Amino acid sequence: MPSRKTSSSIPHCLMALIAVCGAVMSINAAAQSYPARPIRMVIPFPPGGGNDILGRFLAQKMSERMGQPTIVDNRAGADGIIGTDSVARAAPDGYTILIVSSSYTTNAAIHKLPYDPVKSLTPISLIGSGSSVIFAAPGLPVNNAQELIAMARTKPGGVRYASSGVGGLPHFNGELFNTMAGVKMIHIPYKGGTPSIQDVMTGLVEVGFGTLTQVLPLVRSGKLKVLGLGSSKRSAAMPDIPTIAESGIPGFDSSIWWGVLGPAGLPPAILSRLNGEIGASLKDPDMVKRLAAEAAEPVVAPPETFARLIAVELERWARVARETGIKAE
Repeated sequence: MPSRKTSSSIPHCLMALIAVCGAVMSINAAAQSYPARPIRMVIPFPPGGGNDILGRFLAQKMSERMGQPTIVDNRAGADGIIGTDSVARAAPDGYTILIVSSSYTTNAAIHKLPYDPVKSLTPISLIGSGSSVIFAAPGLPVNNAQELIAMARTKPGGVRYASSGVGGLPHFNGELFNTMAGVKMIHIPYKGGTPSIQDVMTGLVEVGFGTLTQVLPLVRSGKLKVLGLGSSKRSAAMPDIPTIAESGIPGFDSSIWWGVLGPAGLPPAILSRLNGEIGASLKDPDMVKRLAAEAAEPVVAPPETFARLIAVELERWARVARETGIKAE
Protein backbone atom coordinates (compact mmCIF):
# COMPACT_ATOMS: atom_id res chain seq x y z
CA MET A 1 0.00 0.00 0.00
CA PRO A 2 1.57 3.36 -0.99
CA SER A 3 2.71 5.57 1.85
CA ARG A 4 0.55 8.53 2.64
CA LYS A 5 1.92 11.89 3.78
CA THR A 6 0.39 13.31 6.89
CA SER A 7 -2.25 15.92 6.30
CA SER A 8 -0.30 18.52 8.27
CA SER A 9 3.26 18.20 6.85
CA ILE A 10 2.67 19.84 3.48
CA PRO A 11 0.75 22.84 4.86
CA HIS A 12 3.46 23.30 7.49
CA CYS A 13 6.22 23.42 4.83
CA LEU A 14 4.18 25.73 2.67
CA MET A 15 3.55 28.04 5.59
CA ALA A 16 7.26 28.19 6.38
CA LEU A 17 8.10 28.93 2.75
CA ILE A 18 5.42 31.60 2.54
CA ALA A 19 6.75 33.21 5.73
CA VAL A 20 10.32 33.34 4.37
CA CYS A 21 9.18 34.71 1.02
CA GLY A 22 7.03 37.28 2.77
CA ALA A 23 9.96 38.45 4.91
CA VAL A 24 12.22 38.78 1.86
CA MET A 25 9.55 40.69 -0.06
CA SER A 26 9.03 42.99 2.93
CA ILE A 27 12.77 43.73 3.16
CA ASN A 28 13.03 44.35 -0.58
CA ALA A 29 9.99 46.62 -0.53
CA ALA A 30 11.44 48.60 2.37
CA ALA A 31 14.78 48.96 0.58
CA GLN A 32 13.10 50.12 -2.63
CA SER A 33 11.13 52.81 -0.82
CA TYR A 34 14.07 53.82 1.40
CA PRO A 35 14.28 56.49 2.63
CA ALA A 36 10.62 57.26 3.23
CA ARG A 37 11.26 59.61 6.16
CA PRO A 38 14.13 61.70 7.59
CA ILE A 39 17.40 59.98 8.52
CA ARG A 40 18.91 60.75 11.93
CA MET A 41 22.69 61.18 11.95
CA VAL A 42 24.02 60.82 15.51
CA ILE A 43 27.25 62.68 16.22
CA PRO A 44 28.49 61.43 19.62
CA PHE A 45 30.38 64.64 20.43
CA PRO A 46 29.47 68.29 21.09
CA PRO A 47 29.12 70.74 18.19
CA GLY A 48 32.33 72.18 16.80
CA GLY A 49 34.58 69.11 16.73
CA GLY A 50 35.90 67.26 13.69
CA ASN A 51 33.09 64.69 13.74
CA ASP A 52 30.52 67.48 13.88
CA ILE A 53 32.10 69.55 11.09
CA LEU A 54 32.40 66.66 8.63
CA GLY A 55 29.08 65.14 9.69
CA ARG A 56 27.18 68.34 8.95
CA PHE A 57 28.82 68.65 5.53
CA LEU A 58 27.83 65.08 4.72
CA ALA A 59 24.31 65.45 6.11
CA GLN A 60 23.69 68.38 3.78
CA LYS A 61 24.82 66.43 0.71
CA MET A 62 22.87 63.32 1.70
CA SER A 63 19.73 65.41 2.13
CA GLU A 64 20.16 66.82 -1.37
CA ARG A 65 20.73 63.39 -2.92
CA MET A 66 18.30 61.15 -1.06
CA GLY A 67 15.14 63.24 -1.13
CA GLN A 68 14.73 63.19 2.65
CA PRO A 69 16.38 65.36 5.32
CA THR A 70 19.38 63.96 7.16
CA ILE A 71 19.05 65.48 10.62
CA VAL A 72 22.11 65.91 12.84
CA ASP A 73 21.68 64.81 16.46
CA ASN A 74 24.61 65.65 18.79
CA ARG A 75 24.64 63.13 21.66
CA ALA A 76 27.82 63.86 23.57
CA GLY A 77 29.22 62.10 26.59
CA ALA A 78 31.93 59.63 27.69
CA ASP A 79 34.10 60.47 24.66
CA GLY A 80 31.51 59.24 22.21
CA ILE A 81 30.41 56.11 24.05
CA ILE A 82 26.92 57.37 24.99
CA GLY A 83 25.94 58.40 21.46
CA THR A 84 27.47 55.27 19.97
CA ASP A 85 25.54 53.03 22.34
CA SER A 86 22.29 54.75 21.39
CA VAL A 87 22.86 53.80 17.75
CA ALA A 88 23.89 50.24 18.64
CA ARG A 89 20.47 49.88 20.30
CA ALA A 90 18.52 51.48 17.43
CA ALA A 91 16.44 49.59 14.88
CA PRO A 92 18.53 48.42 11.88
CA ASP A 93 16.31 50.12 9.34
CA GLY A 94 18.69 52.72 7.92
CA TYR A 95 17.03 55.65 9.66
CA THR A 96 19.68 55.95 12.40
CA ILE A 97 23.35 56.29 11.46
CA LEU A 98 26.46 57.34 13.36
CA ILE A 99 29.53 59.43 12.59
CA VAL A 100 32.65 58.04 14.27
CA SER A 101 36.36 58.74 14.18
CA SER A 102 39.50 56.95 15.32
CA SER A 103 38.31 57.36 18.92
CA TYR A 104 35.84 54.56 18.20
CA THR A 105 38.79 52.15 18.28
CA THR A 106 40.84 53.82 21.04
CA ASN A 107 37.87 53.73 23.43
CA ALA A 108 37.74 49.97 23.10
CA ALA A 109 41.36 49.68 24.26
CA ILE A 110 40.68 50.92 27.80
CA HIS A 111 36.93 51.01 28.44
CA LYS A 112 34.43 48.27 29.19
CA LEU A 113 31.95 49.26 26.52
CA PRO A 114 28.18 48.68 26.62
CA TYR A 115 28.42 47.49 23.00
CA ASP A 116 30.77 45.31 20.95
CA PRO A 117 32.75 47.54 18.52
CA VAL A 118 32.79 44.73 15.94
CA LYS A 119 29.44 42.98 16.37
CA SER A 120 27.06 45.70 17.58
CA LEU A 121 27.39 48.08 14.63
CA THR A 122 27.62 47.82 10.85
CA PRO A 123 30.43 49.63 8.98
CA ILE A 124 28.77 51.62 6.18
CA SER A 125 31.44 53.86 4.71
CA LEU A 126 34.61 55.75 5.41
CA ILE A 127 34.29 59.52 4.98
CA GLY A 128 37.80 60.92 5.12
CA SER A 129 41.15 61.23 6.83
CA GLY A 130 43.24 64.03 8.26
CA SER A 131 46.08 64.86 10.59
CA SER A 132 46.18 64.96 14.35
CA VAL A 133 48.03 67.94 15.85
CA ILE A 134 49.69 69.43 18.89
CA PHE A 135 48.49 73.01 19.33
CA ALA A 136 49.12 75.89 21.73
CA ALA A 137 48.28 79.53 22.34
CA PRO A 138 50.49 81.98 20.40
CA GLY A 139 52.10 83.20 23.62
CA LEU A 140 53.57 79.83 24.62
CA PRO A 141 57.36 80.15 24.18
CA VAL A 142 57.71 77.01 22.00
CA ASN A 143 57.11 76.70 18.26
CA ASN A 144 57.63 73.04 17.40
CA ALA A 145 57.77 69.54 18.87
CA GLN A 146 61.51 69.76 19.65
CA GLU A 147 61.03 72.89 21.72
CA LEU A 148 58.01 71.37 23.49
CA ILE A 149 60.08 68.32 24.43
CA ALA A 150 62.82 70.61 25.78
CA MET A 151 60.28 72.53 27.88
CA ALA A 152 58.72 69.33 29.24
CA ARG A 153 62.14 67.99 30.21
CA THR A 154 63.07 71.15 32.10
CA LYS A 155 59.68 71.16 33.87
CA PRO A 156 58.90 67.51 34.79
CA GLY A 157 55.17 67.37 35.56
CA GLY A 158 54.88 71.10 34.97
CA VAL A 159 53.50 70.98 31.44
CA ARG A 160 49.88 69.93 30.90
CA TYR A 161 48.10 68.79 27.77
CA ALA A 162 44.38 68.94 27.06
CA SER A 163 42.38 66.29 25.24
CA SER A 164 38.75 65.70 24.26
CA GLY A 165 38.42 63.05 26.96
CA VAL A 166 39.81 59.84 28.45
CA GLY A 167 40.28 57.15 25.81
CA GLY A 168 39.97 59.35 22.74
CA LEU A 169 42.60 59.60 20.03
CA PRO A 170 43.97 62.93 21.42
CA HIS A 171 44.54 61.22 24.79
CA PHE A 172 46.33 58.31 23.10
CA ASN A 173 48.43 60.72 21.05
CA GLY A 174 49.42 62.62 24.17
CA GLU A 175 50.60 59.49 25.96
CA LEU A 176 52.27 58.18 22.82
CA PHE A 177 54.13 61.50 22.61
CA ASN A 178 55.12 61.25 26.30
CA THR A 179 56.45 57.72 25.87
CA MET A 180 58.30 58.25 22.59
CA ALA A 181 59.80 61.61 23.70
CA GLY A 182 60.69 60.44 27.20
CA VAL A 183 58.73 63.23 28.90
CA LYS A 184 55.81 63.40 31.33
CA MET A 185 53.22 65.98 30.44
CA ILE A 186 50.09 65.79 32.63
CA HIS A 187 46.83 64.83 30.95
CA ILE A 188 43.83 67.15 31.43
CA PRO A 189 40.72 65.49 29.92
CA TYR A 190 37.67 67.49 28.81
CA LYS A 191 34.16 66.60 27.67
CA GLY A 192 34.79 67.16 23.98
CA GLY A 193 37.32 68.87 21.76
CA THR A 194 35.78 72.37 21.88
CA PRO A 195 36.21 73.00 25.64
CA SER A 196 39.74 71.59 25.53
CA ILE A 197 40.64 73.97 22.71
CA GLN A 198 39.14 76.93 24.56
CA ASP A 199 41.28 76.35 27.66
CA VAL A 200 44.46 76.02 25.58
CA MET A 201 43.55 79.16 23.64
CA THR A 202 43.15 81.16 26.88
CA GLY A 203 46.37 79.74 28.36
CA LEU A 204 44.78 77.73 31.17
CA VAL A 205 46.50 74.61 29.77
CA GLU A 206 49.84 74.73 27.97
CA VAL A 207 49.16 72.54 24.92
CA GLY A 208 46.43 70.43 23.41
CA PHE A 209 46.16 67.33 21.25
CA GLY A 210 43.39 67.29 18.66
CA THR A 211 42.86 67.38 14.92
CA LEU A 212 43.86 69.93 12.33
CA THR A 213 40.23 70.06 11.19
CA GLN A 214 39.19 71.27 14.65
CA VAL A 215 41.81 73.97 15.16
CA LEU A 216 42.40 75.22 11.61
CA PRO A 217 40.02 78.24 11.80
CA LEU A 218 41.63 79.38 15.06
CA VAL A 219 45.12 78.91 13.63
CA ARG A 220 44.21 80.98 10.58
CA SER A 221 42.81 83.73 12.80
CA GLY A 222 45.96 83.79 14.93
CA LYS A 223 44.34 82.50 18.12
CA LEU A 224 46.25 79.20 18.12
CA LYS A 225 49.44 77.82 16.63
CA VAL A 226 50.30 74.27 15.56
CA LEU A 227 53.48 72.78 17.02
CA GLY A 228 53.44 69.63 14.91
CA LEU A 229 51.34 67.30 12.78
CA GLY A 230 50.79 63.72 13.89
CA SER A 231 50.40 62.37 10.36
CA SER A 232 53.21 60.74 8.40
CA LYS A 233 53.19 63.54 5.81
CA ARG A 234 52.59 67.29 5.83
CA SER A 235 49.14 68.69 5.19
CA ALA A 236 48.26 70.52 1.98
CA ALA A 237 46.26 72.93 4.15
CA MET A 238 49.40 73.98 6.08
CA PRO A 239 52.42 72.79 4.11
CA ASP A 240 54.89 74.81 6.20
CA ILE A 241 54.03 72.97 9.43
CA PRO A 242 56.39 70.01 10.02
CA THR A 243 55.25 66.63 11.24
CA ILE A 244 56.09 65.48 14.76
CA ALA A 245 58.27 62.79 13.18
CA GLU A 246 60.26 65.46 11.34
CA SER A 247 60.81 67.65 14.37
CA GLY A 248 61.49 65.57 17.42
CA ILE A 249 60.07 62.03 17.41
CA PRO A 250 61.06 59.89 14.40
CA GLY A 251 58.43 57.23 13.73
CA PHE A 252 55.53 59.11 15.30
CA ASP A 253 52.49 58.49 13.07
CA SER A 254 48.89 59.06 14.08
CA SER A 255 46.40 60.25 11.51
CA ILE A 256 42.68 60.44 12.13
CA TRP A 257 39.88 58.91 10.07
CA TRP A 258 36.12 59.42 10.06
CA GLY A 259 33.39 57.01 9.02
CA VAL A 260 29.70 56.11 9.18
CA LEU A 261 28.24 53.18 11.09
CA GLY A 262 24.73 51.82 11.51
CA PRO A 263 23.15 49.30 13.89
CA ALA A 264 24.02 45.62 13.45
CA GLY A 265 21.74 43.76 11.09
CA LEU A 266 21.36 46.55 8.54
CA PRO A 267 19.67 45.01 5.43
CA PRO A 268 22.19 44.56 2.57
CA ALA A 269 20.09 46.62 0.13
CA ILE A 270 19.94 49.58 2.53
CA LEU A 271 23.64 49.21 3.39
CA SER A 272 24.47 49.32 -0.31
CA ARG A 273 22.25 52.35 -0.88
CA LEU A 274 23.82 54.29 1.99
CA ASN A 275 27.37 53.41 0.94
CA GLY A 276 26.65 54.47 -2.62
CA GLU A 277 25.03 57.77 -1.67
CA ILE A 278 27.80 58.64 0.79
CA GLY A 279 30.44 57.80 -1.83
CA ALA A 280 28.69 59.94 -4.43
CA SER A 281 28.43 62.80 -1.92
CA LEU A 282 32.16 62.60 -1.21
CA LYS A 283 32.97 62.79 -4.93
CA ASP A 284 30.90 65.94 -5.35
CA PRO A 285 33.35 68.77 -6.27
CA ASP A 286 31.78 71.06 -3.70
CA MET A 287 32.23 68.44 -0.97
CA VAL A 288 35.86 67.83 -1.98
CA LYS A 289 36.54 71.57 -1.84
CA ARG A 290 34.86 71.93 1.56
CA LEU A 291 36.77 69.02 3.05
CA ALA A 292 40.06 70.35 1.70
CA ALA A 293 39.30 73.70 3.34
CA GLU A 294 38.98 71.80 6.64
CA ALA A 295 42.29 69.94 6.12
CA ALA A 296 40.53 66.64 5.42
CA GLU A 297 40.70 64.32 2.42
CA PRO A 298 37.62 62.37 1.26
CA VAL A 299 37.95 58.57 1.33
CA VAL A 300 35.50 56.55 -0.78
CA ALA A 301 35.51 52.85 0.13
CA PRO A 302 33.16 49.85 0.41
CA PRO A 303 31.92 48.64 3.81
CA GLU A 304 34.42 45.75 3.79
CA THR A 305 37.38 48.14 3.63
CA PHE A 306 36.04 50.12 6.56
CA ALA A 307 35.49 46.92 8.55
CA ARG A 308 39.11 45.86 7.97
CA LEU A 309 40.38 49.27 9.08
CA ILE A 310 38.39 49.04 12.31
CA ALA A 311 39.84 45.58 13.02
CA VAL A 312 43.42 46.78 12.44
CA GLU A 313 42.93 49.92 14.55
CA LEU A 314 41.36 47.99 17.44
CA GLU A 315 44.47 45.80 17.60
CA ARG A 316 46.87 48.73 17.20
CA TRP A 317 45.44 50.90 19.97
CA ALA A 318 45.06 47.97 22.37
CA ARG A 319 48.80 47.41 21.95
CA VAL A 320 49.57 51.13 22.47
CA ALA A 321 47.45 51.13 25.65
CA ARG A 322 49.48 48.23 27.03
CA GLU A 323 52.83 49.79 26.07
CA THR A 324 52.07 53.29 27.40
CA GLY A 325 50.01 52.28 30.43
CA ILE A 326 46.88 54.20 29.37
CA LYS A 327 43.95 53.35 31.62
CA ALA A 328 40.44 54.67 32.17
CA GLU A 329 40.53 57.22 34.97
